[in-house]
Amino acid sequence: MTSEVLGSQRCDCKEQLDLALQRIQEIGGAVIYLQQEGRGIGLANKVAAYRLQDSGLDTVDANRELGFADDLRSYECISFILDDIEFDSIKLLTNNPRKMRLLRANGVTVEAIVPLHVPPTKWNERYLRTKARRMAHALPIRMQSAPSELENALDDLHAEN
Repeated sequence: MTSEVLGSQRCDCKEQLDLALQRIQEIGGAVIYLQQEGRGIGLANKVAAYRLQDSGLDTVDANRELGFADDLRSYECISFILDDIEFDSIKLLTNNPRKMRLLRANGVTVEAIVPLHVPPTKWNERYLRTKARRMAHALPIRMQSAPSELENALDDLHAEN
């Protein structure tokens, strides 16, 4: 919400959503939008995390300072939604390997992962670097040479097919 509705430039959420909608327009599909602001900590806590980030903490440490896990989002409802709209499997548009693992754990057949890379800006580059380095997101600005969890998951998917 802070990015998509209020225009915050601290993350790449709006740009990822716009890119996902563009890809879906081209190849078909659907967006399932779950209101899980601030990786599941809620709007008020996300604003508190922003204040901590302004004082020097990164997004992971800010969540932890507030007593939250790095990512509290839940995806249990997705398999039911996919059943309702009669999707047997999905191509998951994400940079987040945790999302794929949780969806699979909840019975969702993920047939492919499609990364959503958007160019970093001066306002979100630190955030994106933190997601790549500390949360294993597959982003082109990666700070390490080892394959990310998402890249390994993509290799596993290709080996299965």
